[in-house]
Parts: sequence; C-alpha cells; structure tokens
Amino acid sequence: MWAASCLASCCASCTCGLCTSVASSMSRRSARLAYCGLFALSLILAWILREVAAPLLEKIPWINTFSHTPSKEWFQTDAVLRVSLGNFLFFAIFALMMIGVKDQNDKRYSWHHGGWIAKIVVWAVLIILMFFLPNIVITIYETLSKFGSGFFLLVQVILLLDFTYTWNDAWVEKDEQKWYIALLSVSVVCYLATYSFSGVLFMWFNPSGHDCGLNVFFIVMTMILAFVFAVVALHPQVNGSLLPASVISVYCAYLCYSGLSSEPRDYACNGLHKHSKQVSTGTLVLGLLTTVISVVYSAVRTGSSTSFLSPPSSPKSGSTKPLLEDGELESGKDDKKEGEARPVSYSYTFFHLIFALASMYSAMVLTGWTSSTSDSSELIDVGWTSVWVRICTEWATAALYIWTLVAPLILPDREF
Repeated sequence: MWAASCLASCCASCTCGLCTSVASSMSRRSARLAYCGLFALSLILAWILREVAAPLLEKIPWINTFSHTPSKEWFQTDAVLRVSLGNFLFFAIFALMMIGVKDQNDKRYSWHHGGWIAKIVVWAVLIILMFFLPNIVITIYETLSKFGSGFFLLVQVILLLDFTYTWNDAWVEKDEQKWYIALLSVSVVCYLATYSFSGVLFMWFNPSGHDCGLNVFFIVMTMILAFVFAVVALHPQVNGSLLPASVISVYCAYLCYSGLSSEPRDYACNGLHKHSKQVSTGTLVLGLLTTVISVVYSAVRTGSSTSFLSPPSSPKSGSTKPLLEDGELESGKDDKKEGEARPVSYSYTFFHLIFALASMYSAMVLTGWTSSTSDSSELIDVGWTSVWVRICTEWATAALYIWTLVAPLILPDREF
C-alpha cells in the first residue's frame, strides 16, 4: 500500500503545478492545444514511470502476484499500460459525453472548453486509480490496445491523404509556372527517394546466402505500389496529381522499412539484427514524436477544413473553405442575437476519440507491441506483431489512396 501511495503521489505531483497556469489562461480557442498538452504530459509521465517505477511496482501485492518476480521490463511495461489506460478512459469518457453536441447552446459545449482544473484533477485521479487495478484488467486493455492502435494508424493515413491533397491544391491554385515546376520537382525527388531507398532495403534485408522471400515480397510490393500510384493518378479519366502519389510512395517505403527493421534480431534476413536496445531507442523517440505531431495535426484539422470530421449541422460540413478565419464560432463574441443556436465547428466526439486511440497507440510504441509477460519485452518495438502492423498499415494506405482516386468514377453520383 505504501508503494502504491508513493506512486500515486508521484503521478499527482506531475500535474499540480500545471493546474493553475493552464486553467487561468485557458480560452475556448486554445482548448484544442490544451488537450494536446495534456496528452503530451501523459506521454512524459509514462516515459518517466517506465524508467523509475519498476522498484515500486514490485512491492505492490496486487501487481506482483507471481511466485517468481518477473523481470524489470515486465514492470516497466505494466506502468506504461496503466498510465495509458487512465489517459484512454479520460478521453473516451469525454467522447461519449460529447455525442450529439451540435450547437453552442448545448451545456456540454462549455464542458468541452472550460473547467480545466476539474479536468486535470479527474485525469490525474484516473491515472492513479489504474495502479489499484488487478493485472487481468491491464492484460485485457493491452490486447484491446493493439486493435485500437490499428484504428489510430488508419486515422494517420487519412490525415496524411488530407495533408497531401491540401498541399497539392494550394500550389495548383496559384496557377503560376514556378509552382507547377515546384510540384514536378518535389514529385520527382520523392519518387527517386522511394526507389533509391527500396534498393537500400534490398541490401539490408535480403542478405546473400539466405532465403528471404518474405522480405523481398514486402520490398517489391512497395515498389509496385509506388508505380501503380503514378499510373492511376496520371490516368486521363482520374482527377489526380503526381505530388500526392509521390508523397504516399515515400510514406509506404518508410512503413516498409519500419516493418522490416522490427523483425526479431535473431532473424537471419534482418540486416539490422545487430542493433542494440540503445540504438532502437531512436525509433522509439521517432514513434512518439510522430504520435504527438499526428494528434496535434488532427486537433487542428478538426477545427479547420476537413468536412468529414464535422457534424451535419456544422457550416463546415460539405465545405472546403477553412473556418479558422471565422473565430466568431468559437470566440464567444455576441455577433448574433443572444440565444441563437450557433453550430459547433467540428465533431467533439471524434476529437476526443482521436486522443483515446492515440493513448493506445503510444502505449504500444513504448512497449514494442509485445506482451508484457514475454521475454521480448526487453526489446523496443521488435517482433513479428510490430512487423505485420506496419506492413498492413502500408497496404491500407495504398488502398485508401487508390480509393480516393477511383471513387469518383465508381460512384459518380456521390460527392467526394
């Protein structure tokens, strides 16, 4: 009990100093960034506890229920999962609470934007309570997190597609020769990078003297997909562009590398199998930074131009014009008649759902997608589960991109 109390005090102390400063300066416009900050704080807390909490967890009887005490890595993983579960519950509860919020007259509108001292306290209490749960609950959450992380990766893909199309449209709308040259230049560089990197992957993950058919299949499939992207995007009947195709090709090549580099270190076809845990920490940092950037970007985009994130009553729904300029929707200015129902500018439920899924994904990144009871927990982000998660994400990225190109032809009566 003393160990649990110490751990709880550690969690609480990380948030107490933040409460007053955040709550006092909070505004409706900065609410999205405040949620991002809270999520980032949970990542920092999980990282800290991953490094220092193992000795404390060993002394908690309802956590260390084993006849033989597990390795330090087991307790590190357990600490990360418990912080992640508390963070997930916080955002999942808000996602459920915000279902059906369509206008600013709904009292839940103020719940989303205000009450930050109470929110931080609830968030901290939830994380603390997670350390009083039995191990079976954490094991179930770990399993569910692998599926939730898959959904988050799909959201990342959608956001990447949204980013590439926005980038392409912004340069095309300038309608100047220098911007068309820039589009072509960036596209060519991306394709050169994709195929050059694929050649490097052949050297790293197809060593001579070994039958590495699976690795060769992954790499060749990546190269074929990149070629298909260009062919489909440049087809006369498809309203496509080479820039999105090239950027998606680079991303697929990166996912292929990420998957292959996650193969077990004793696998003969893994040319990077001699990398140590310290070297793979760079992959961990990159994964966490990618997660934070993805969450921040999704938070901003849900308040700007992506109509599929907006509720039906939102003025953004079906519109391509960003509404970040229309600060009146969120600033609380009384430009309209008092009491008139002004629609919200994005889906609050989807907004919080993004953070809930990101909590699951960050836990998988920190624990390497491995079971907390397995010996492989000594490695960061290594194992066949990690390999197939990334390869399947690559293929899902390719499928979604191709669908965005051919969907208007298959379903001409639908607006895309």
